[in-house]
Amino acid sequence: MTAFLLRRFASLAVTLLVATGVVFVVLEVLPGDPAALMLGVDARPDTLEALRRQMGLDQPAPLRYAAWLAGLVQGDLGTSHTYAVPVADLVGARLAVTVPLALLALALAVALAIPAGVHAASRRGRAADTGLMALTQVGIAVPNFWFAMLLVYVFAVTLRLLPSGGFPGWDAGLLPALKALVLPAVALALPQAAILTRVMRSALIDTLHEDYIRTARAKGLSAGAALWRHALRNALIPVLTILGLQFSFLVTGTIIIENVFYLPGLGRLVFQAITQRDLVVVRSVVVLLVALVICITFLVDVAYAIADPRLRRQSS
Repeated sequence: MTAFLLRRFASLAVTLLVATGVVFVVLEVLPGDPAALMLGVDARPDTLEALRRQMGLDQPAPLRYAAWLAGLVQGDLGTSHTYAVPVADLVGARLAVTVPLALLALALAVALAIPAGVHAASRRGRAADTGLMALTQVGIAVPNFWFAMLLVYVFAVTLRLLPSGGFPGWDAGLLPALKALVLPAVALALPQAAILTRVMRSALIDTLHEDYIRTARAKGLSAGAALWRHALRNALIPVLTILGLQFSFLVTGTIIIENVFYLPGLGRLVFQAITQRDLVVVRSVVVLLVALVICITFLVDVAYAIADPRLRRQSS
């Protein structure tokens, strides 16, 4: 297991290094002067030159990349030109909204998908299975921002049960903060629950045809007991990968939902930084999101290996 973890960790480090290089090069090859892009066409030459020195644009690209990489290692993401505060402070404040939102959405998706997938697999080919698969197809096809607007119209405008947008902050209390996150979390969770339901159903159907399931049934175990005691645990192994990928998507894909509900999260920060041409924030946040996705993938690989020891033996 130690050798497996060391190899995965080395792969993680190399992937992170390559990702930082890609992000840096992409922003470097963009046409125009980044400082002029941030200040606009009417910027004074002395102001433009001062910003170029502040951003290190007067130095060669390899030196700027090395300095930026050293800052990332030390936790220094730079200073926002728009807000005049460290980017790390901005990211920390926004993660306090985005991460709970993603976790709540993931919990809702799992709570909906696992029972639905088991129910559909246990009734394969029947009306319940066909109906659930049709609903999941709709959930996959319909954009989550349309779900968001529908939820706002029903629960905020018509029923007046939940707020339509904004975030009061965690200082206002746990209940008001959670109420502000419920509708965005549901809008994010429904498409992911549809995907996870189909994966759960397919994995469980494949597992139910294994020899050990037939042996358990031959020994007198009922179909339901064989499903819940033996098949479900093994069917959850491929679901772990999907859960990790879904959490990465929920964290990195909240730009639209956070703007629909006016949530001060990481996705809205990226959107604001792009519109305000704050390239320092854009570069740092993009790298942070890429690193988050890579780290989550690493954790999923580790969890997958713990759940299935055969992977560790094959890796060895």
